[in-house]
Amino acid sequence: MIILGINAYHADSSAAIFVDGKMVAATEEERFRRVKHWAGFPSEAIQFCLKEAGIELDQVDYIAIGRDPKAKYWKKVKFALMHPYIGFGTVKNRLENANKITSLEIEFKNTFPEVDTESLKKKLYHVEHHRAHLASAMYASPFDEAALLSIDGSGDFTTTMMGIGKNNDIHVLNSIDFPHSVGIFYSAITQYLGFPHYGDEYKVMGLAPYGTPKYVDKIRQLVRLLPDGTFELDLSYFMVTQSNVISYGYDHIPVVSRLYSDKLESLLGKSRSKNEELSQYHKDIAASVQSYTEQIIMHLLNQLHKNTKLTKVCIAGGVAQNSVANGKITSMTPFDEVYIPSAGHDAGIAMGAALYVQHQIMRKDRQPPVWSAFTGARFTNEAIKRYLDSRSISYTFYDDKQLYDVVSDALIKGCVVGWFQGRAEFGPRALGARSILADPRRQDAKDLLNVKIKRRESFRPFAPSILEEYVSEFFEKSDKVPFMEKVFKIREDKRHSIPAVTHVDGTGRLQSVSKDVSPAYYNLIDTFRQKTQIPILLNTSFNENEPIVNSPEHALECYLRTNMDMLVLENYVIRRDTQH
Repeated sequence: MIILGINAYHADSSAAIFVDGKMVAATEEERFRRVKHWAGFPSEAIQFCLKEAGIELDQVDYIAIGRDPKAKYWKKVKFALMHPYIGFGTVKNRLENANKITSLEIEFKNTFPEVDTESLKKKLYHVEHHRAHLASAMYASPFDEAALLSIDGSGDFTTTMMGIGKNNDIHVLNSIDFPHSVGIFYSAITQYLGFPHYGDEYKVMGLAPYGTPKYVDKIRQLVRLLPDGTFELDLSYFMVTQSNVISYGYDHIPVVSRLYSDKLESLLGKSRSKNEELSQYHKDIAASVQSYTEQIIMHLLNQLHKNTKLTKVCIAGGVAQNSVANGKITSMTPFDEVYIPSAGHDAGIAMGAALYVQHQIMRKDRQPPVWSAFTGARFTNEAIKRYLDSRSISYTFYDDKQLYDVVSDALIKGCVVGWFQGRAEFGPRALGARSILADPRRQDAKDLLNVKIKRRESFRPFAPSILEEYVSEFFEKSDKVPFMEKVFKIREDKRHSIPAVTHVDGTGRLQSVSKDVSPAYYNLIDTFRQKTQIPILLNTSFNENEPIVNSPEHALECYLRTNMDMLVLENYVIRRDTQH
């Protein structure tokens, strides 16, 4: 049985394919289009998945779409009638987007002219946005039974969904409707702080440790926690009933309208302009919104535990990318195990929709848990050599052992290394397949990376990739964190030895590296450990204000236009001093 899952006409469009229960490939469309959060029909991602599976589209049995325009239809109608200020343009945009979803066979026909549209229509299954999120977490998890939480900005008129998963079944317990949304709340403050683009919320999370949460009482006025374990926004502080939250133009780039009202500025003061210097007040607001967001998440989770009596929880959705909050769940709620997929954000909808059809509808047996995010593009040494030769690039080929020695030595000498190995990751984090690496012991590593390559805000942290057997030696909590989805405190006596990956508040967004899942990356870190006694490398995504690199061409272009010292493409090494 072959199931193709897609996330289409929604930010972070993507595709995933399952053959006889196993995920063969999954990737985001932005990796091919080179446009962040690209939101059209994922034709490139679909073609990639089919190629990886070695099949044609007509061999696919089911096509699962992670969106259902019919979900909560009458609630949508009621909302539109109650809020006429949204305007004709907004309604038109939403209707056009819904029509695209219900006419997907036309898009398939455009990409695959040979397809029979009548046959294709029979294969289409629409899966509600948040049910797909829940499925992406539950069915990939190691749990037979778990509490479930999906939480984001909005999808199919739902912003939060709680449920219970048991073996093949997902049962929804409760949901919260638009416009009451933690995602919208966090995004509104993100905009207020001068970060206007879709996906900028992680900047606020990185800024928060530089402030003190002294304004939580003010922030609390924006969102009320309710006795039943849910919440509601005070809509007078938001613009969500007067304009479209997100729109998609012909370029398929998500554009977020202004989410906060003038009343919010009356409460918190004038908003920060994009290029205005960050003041301590801005940092304190960031700390306050992060702190209160954590309170909201724990409020939801504590009620979910009360309703389910379970100790394991699976979480997905855009807010599930808040790794700082994720790291506190087991200490602030009764849950003792947490699973979050590598693509917890909307790209994971493709995987989740396919899993929902596979298990909830077709009743197929669960597969082993997913601990690897490496489901994307890959390139052989032969293909890389041909490409480098076509560009007249000087290189050196090393066998594996030599490679680890050469690269670890370069890192120890202070080099910044682009590391391109194996299959690309599925999700927003670089996990050692498409990474930029540096020595975590260097005090100047952050500045070095920001000047040489990333050209990003200085307050944003870099992550430690650590061999999994050493996690408890360096972190106060020991947990399996393969997808860099949790932030933990670094032990106080270890912080001085890894300053480049220790955030200002003594934390690190760790990735635990397994030899079984990431053998090449593991061996590189282990070689570095043998020479330095530090089983950690600084890891950041291989990109420069663009989607993470996907191909040797993307990697080489990024290397050439930045001041990276070394580029590793599988077993080929390119050095700055050997190029003309």
